[in-house]
Amino acid sequence: MRATTLPKSTQAAVVRNFGEPLTLEEVAVPQTVAPGGLLVEIVACSLCGTDVHCWEGSLAIPVGLPLILGHEMVGRIIAIGDGADVDSAGQPLQIGDRILWTHAVCGRCVMCAKKRPTLCRNKIPYGQATMDQWPNLLGGLAQHSYVLPGSGRLRVPDGVPDDLASMASCALRSVVNAVEQAGRVGPEHTVVVQGAGPLGILATGLFAQAGAGRVITVGAPDTRLEIASEFGAHDVISLAAHPDPDDRLAMIRDATDGLGADLVAEFSGHPAAFAEGVEMAAPDGRYLVVGQLGAGVTTIAPGTITKKNLNVIGSFSGDLSHYRTALTILERYADRLPFDRLITGHYPLRDIDSVMGRMQSFQEIKPVLLPQETQA
Repeated sequence: MRATTLPKSTQAAVVRNFGEPLTLEEVAVPQTVAPGGLLVEIVACSLCGTDVHCWEGSLAIPVGLPLILGHEMVGRIIAIGDGADVDSAGQPLQIGDRILWTHAVCGRCVMCAKKRPTLCRNKIPYGQATMDQWPNLLGGLAQHSYVLPGSGRLRVPDGVPDDLASMASCALRSVVNAVEQAGRVGPEHTVVVQGAGPLGILATGLFAQAGAGRVITVGAPDTRLEIASEFGAHDVISLAAHPDPDDRLAMIRDATDGLGADLVAEFSGHPAAFAEGVEMAAPDGRYLVVGQLGAGVTTIAPGTITKKNLNVIGSFSGDLSHYRTALTILERYADRLPFDRLITGHYPLRDIDSVMGRMQSFQEIKPVLLPQETQA
């Protein structure tokens, strides 16, 4: 193991009971790193809607309490386990390098064998795994975190700032995966994006850059729709101005000669959006579902899917290739897409409770916690 001087303990934002105020606790730092593992200091951790659902206890994915929240982070290496001196793309790693890393997968289950690591049956997810077992530090809202041997890792290019790199490790890589799964879009296609949160805005930008003839973003509040326009939306539909789903459907049909959109992409996270999106899609169209990770349910008419010959595509998370593409996009599209417009604030870790409240009330799009700035 190669390492700098390691701290004995670190501060972390811990969830012990769902919905209760987050507290900063001192957590022991492992003094050894297993072969293939890494120890990092967290330089930035952006908040994701999934973090809010996880803290509330409404996430439709098992979580183990108590846990250190946060899964969208970038870290600087302070210890390197044996055999971990190159990243997953073959680039050398050394003390001081910044990295992103994937959830840890087993590499042996049926899903890993099918090259679907995001569906690994034995996955250990950062920000959702209990801290009651070694190595304890498996969340991004902490001063330090442990990178398990089963996690892919990538060196962050020098030109990508910390806050955008952290966003790439969940929001952008998830959108990259979704856009890839959606298939080709071109000038003959109308794309409707449901949702104007970080994922919806990023998807708006990537569909526009992919050459979609028309991108229509549906969401709220209007300030976020303004950003969606900056990312390339040709039209926006405000939920505030048009609260009736029938009105929104009529607007989509008016914009598409009565047919509906060739591709509808759901990034809103609201269960009711599913039935609405199915109606917005054109016959023989595609419906991409990305945002539904909560435990909510909704009612749909499944015959609509059949009668439209609709292709419904579920997209979950992203694998190492999508992290790598996300970093490349941040480098190459920096002069095309205003990524920094999504970053709504930088905060010390001690402010996590108030920042979480601001996320719940939609006052933040993508706040970034800076765990190394915890002292008053």
